[in-house]
Amino acid sequence: MFIIFAYSIMQLSLLIRYWRRSERKDSNPGISNYPHVLVQLPVFNEYYVVQRLIDAAVNLNYPKDKLHIQVLDDSTDESLNLAAERVERYKSEGFDIEHVLRPDRKGFKAGALQFGLKLSDATYVVVFDADFIPESDFILRTIPEFRDTEIGMVQTRWGHLNRHYSLLTRVQAFALDAHFTVEQMGRNLGSHFINFNGTAGIWRRKCIEDAGGWSADTLTEDLDLSYRAQLKGWKFKFLEDVISPAELPAEMSALKNQQYRWNKGAAECYRKHLKNVLKSKRLPLSTRLHALFHLGNSSVFIWIVICAVLSLPLVYIKTSHPEFKLLFALGGVLLLSFGILGAFYYTSFRRVEGTRKKAEFLWMYPAFLSISMGMSLHNARAVWLGYMGKRTPFIRTPKWNIVGTGGTWNGKKYNGKKISLLTWIEGILILYFAAALVFEILIGEYGFIPLHLMLIFGFSAVFIYSIRHSQA
Repeated sequence: MFIIFAYSIMQLSLLIRYWRRSERKDSNPGISNYPHVLVQLPVFNEYYVVQRLIDAAVNLNYPKDKLHIQVLDDSTDESLNLAAERVERYKSEGFDIEHVLRPDRKGFKAGALQFGLKLSDATYVVVFDADFIPESDFILRTIPEFRDTEIGMVQTRWGHLNRHYSLLTRVQAFALDAHFTVEQMGRNLGSHFINFNGTAGIWRRKCIEDAGGWSADTLTEDLDLSYRAQLKGWKFKFLEDVISPAELPAEMSALKNQQYRWNKGAAECYRKHLKNVLKSKRLPLSTRLHALFHLGNSSVFIWIVICAVLSLPLVYIKTSHPEFKLLFALGGVLLLSFGILGAFYYTSFRRVEGTRKKAEFLWMYPAFLSISMGMSLHNARAVWLGYMGKRTPFIRTPKWNIVGTGGTWNGKKYNGKKISLLTWIEGILILYFAAALVFEILIGEYGFIPLHLMLIFGFSAVFIYSIRHSQA
């Protein structure tokens, strides 16, 4: 609980900096000349969205003779033909676009990006994943930031095409909005390290090359390159007012794949970069401290699992050992972290949703906390494997072209059908926390009831979604 509390204190420092920021919009000085820009679209078996992605890239408002588009296609299914057809169509219309096929998938996404980079001499490089539909003015609103020659990368905020599709997508949007407002902006305002989020950003090519290029030795090639570049002295810029819409995973196995990759990759980057960050005399202490929590934030899931499992014996200890009364009272102070995080998420919620939906926050925040707890076992396993140096393949997050509240993934390709052993363990934990709830009610110890209700709801939601979605 102390570690979770310490994490919340770091988030509070970002929140305070965000509150104190200037309310002016991100400045855009415009473009006096048009540098050569490469747009990279790394795809793998994206049958339902690959043509949508290519259409959006071609619709970018930028001179044709200065824009080069690469469809970096590692596909092994019929989506390969869909992409080829679209590329040929736009080629015939005069667009500088190519369908890049590698001999193998070595290095996965990082390998594809590095392979494509060698085929172009463009000064700036834009990356969009398959689930994105960039606005047409994306380049015009980001490229002017590079007038500062120390800027190596510009990241934009993610929007959500299917925010209201289900509780699952609403919770994801709720969490991501906090990252793409308070967290990224707070770090950027404090001149701390931020990260390229893998997509919806633009790089100075020289920055990529100076940092050593794309590497596949972690599952989060974006975070890895971000830290290598900033350790080299490059500055990053986050544009909160430039929004790049994307599709959220609507099915549980897709979400779990994404969460596994993000959390394990963050743990791998922790192993790879933390020592260099902490040893850097060039970086101020505050930046090193924020980097420690930035790289290590996925470890929170390990501590959540430990807190959850130990909650039942703690109920017994609290009632049978009154000599620990003071210790439990002091431990209760650490619950302030929930209030701090509540302010953190409310700020981002109000920034994105406005004040008209304040009542919605009252149930969204507990739902987010509960489902985060329900995902904790899955994510903690990913983090632990990352810390242990266990290598695993890059598993993509499937997309099904779900926009708004319409569309479905039922009966479509790429839907995960396998129920893992971990899912059954999540089901067992529901019974464990239900037993803890009954036990504490019987003995009249009510302090842990809110925690166990949230754990029951969270693990039940994750378990039921996992079972139901595997049968669709």
